Amino acid sequence: MKTLGIDPGYDRIGIAVLEKKQNGKEVRLFSECFMTDRVKNIHERIFSIAERLDTIIEKYKPNRFAIETIFHTKNTKTVIGVSEARGVIIYIASKHKLSIQEYTPNQIKNATTGYGKATKEQVYSMVTRLVTLPKNLKQDDEIDAIAIAITDLAHVKNL
Repeated sequence: MKTLGIDPGYDRIGIAVLEKKQNGKEVRLFSECFMTDRVKNIHERIFSIAERLDTIIEKYKPNRFAIETIFHTKNTKTVIGVSEARGVIIYIASKHKLSIQEYTPNQIKNATTGYGKATKEQVYSMVTRLVTLPKNLKQDDEIDAIAIAITDLAHVKNL
């Protein structure tokens, strides 16, 4: 079983493909923090996200798709941009006929750490224990995408 985990955004997007092996261990096949070109307008940036996801889905062929829900923020411009990107991201997953799941930040924290109010540091610590990661991985967005994929694979186990 392979899942594509997405930490949505329009500036930086966390992307991770994890596979659950026969022994129940999650293996990282791919992850990155995809950054759009800040010089371009929002439409061009969202289009580049769609193109990147198309390429990743075609290469890794995940069965499932997991994305974090939007949490409330006071910055309306950011929420609108992330919402637009999120819509296109979900469209791409639908186009590829992936099973789509949405998880709240608390669900993700609970699935990775056992505590729904865990800190970013606690999530990072548990993600590094659950999945072998490259040493140079530093972007929170990438770690969050891996945590989202872990959450989805945990959910599949419990179905």
